[in-house]
Order: sequence, then C-alpha cells, then structure tokens
Amino acid sequence: MKIRLQKIIANAGLGSRREAERWIADGKVSVNGKVVDELGVLADPEKDNVQVRGRRAPPPQKAVHLIFNKPARCITTTRDDSERPTVMDYLKKVPGRVFPVGRLDYNTQGLLLLTNDGELAEKLLSPKCGVKRLYEVKVRGVVEKKALGRLTRGVYLDKRPTAPVEATLIRQSGKNTFLSMTLVEGKNRHIRRICEKIGHPVVKLRRVGFGCLSLDDLPLGSFRYLSPREVRKLRALTS
Repeated sequence: MKIRLQKIIANAGLGSRREAERWIADGKVSVNGKVVDELGVLADPEKDNVQVRGRRAPPPQKAVHLIFNKPARCITTTRDDSERPTVMDYLKKVPGRVFPVGRLDYNTQGLLLLTNDGELAEKLLSPKCGVKRLYEVKVRGVVEKKALGRLTRGVYLDKRPTAPVEATLIRQSGKNTFLSMTLVEGKNRHIRRICEKIGHPVVKLRRVGFGCLSLDDLPLGSFRYLSPREVRKLRALTS
C-alpha cells in the first residue's frame, strides 16, 4: 500500500515527519533512484526503494520509547559534523534507531524523550497539543516580583510575543535565584533568552518534566524505557 514518503521515513525510525519533510525539501530523499524534492509523493514501503541520504530506509520498527537524563556539554542530535559528543553516544545499547523528540541545548541538562515513533513525536511537539515542559532554572541575581510577572505574562523574542510561562520562586541563595518554570512552546534557547530579557541570565538549566514524564532518580547520563502505561499517557496527551 502506498503512503506518504514522510510517514515511511518516520515509521522506519529515521526521524520525525517534520524532519522527513525537511530532508525531502532538501533533495536528500530518493525513490527507486529518483530524487524527490516535493511533498505529497506516495511510495510503497514494501516494494519501493526509499533512500535517505543515500541509505535505504529500513522496514518499520517496533515502537521504542525512552527517556534520557542528558548531561551538559552534549548536543541533541543523532550526528554532528564537528565531532562533538551527542546524546547517541550514551545510547549505544539501544536496539535499532531512535531520535530525540525536540531538543535541549548544548549546556542544558535533563529529561529528553527519544523514540522511533515519528507520528507520536510530531504530535507531542505540536503547539496544538500544548504538552508542558517543566524546568528547574538557576539565574543570576535576585528576581523581584516585577521581573517574575514579566515571565508569566510573556516577553518578546524575534519581535513576537512568547506564550505566558508558569514561573514560581523556589528559593534564593546568595546572588542567585532558583525558579521553577513550565512552558508549552520551545523556541531556540527559549528559557535562556527570556531570562536574559528580564536581566537575569541563566546559570544552570535542567528539564525535569515532559508531559506526564519525570526524571525521578534517573542518574545523569543514563536512560530507561517507558512503561506501557507511560506510553498510553503520552498518547492521551495528543488525542
């Protein structure tokens, strides 16, 4: 049965549908030896030779879902041309291919969801679903109520307003403040940039929750597979 190319790529565990669409647009996908650079093309995963970056797409995999406690100084990608450490260096024991759902920047620690389920990944990242991300944030300076209010109302990034952020004070320690922040959108370096906007640069950033998932006592640099119950809860967030 013929289905859209981006779904074939996602089902093969090579990336999300959004990533697949970008690869198609960039001319990195071919079907039976012919480069495809337009969306909407159909193919049969059982009969057609679908290649991504010169490699044939494997058959659909059994769904894998896991969370990883990402350390700092580690890039959220499946490969890096600059040969920096990637999250995949910590996941060599995972059978088959998985890819990150969203990103944590180079110096950010914490919960990262990885899967080969491209359809679920796309839905979890969609603003329509409003999946919450919970962060523990250490910022420089003493954060006053006025500055905290600016975060909760939203600030401007790239000349556009951000969605309001749930920001609460945890404690103050010397010249630093610890905050809990929950957001549903994830622009590039989002928390770091909005904290800079209010005059309190981030010293340390750690994601501790994603939707129904939490790090709990998972050691830094370690991963665990999700339980069937956790996967059902994730799917429920996107329905």
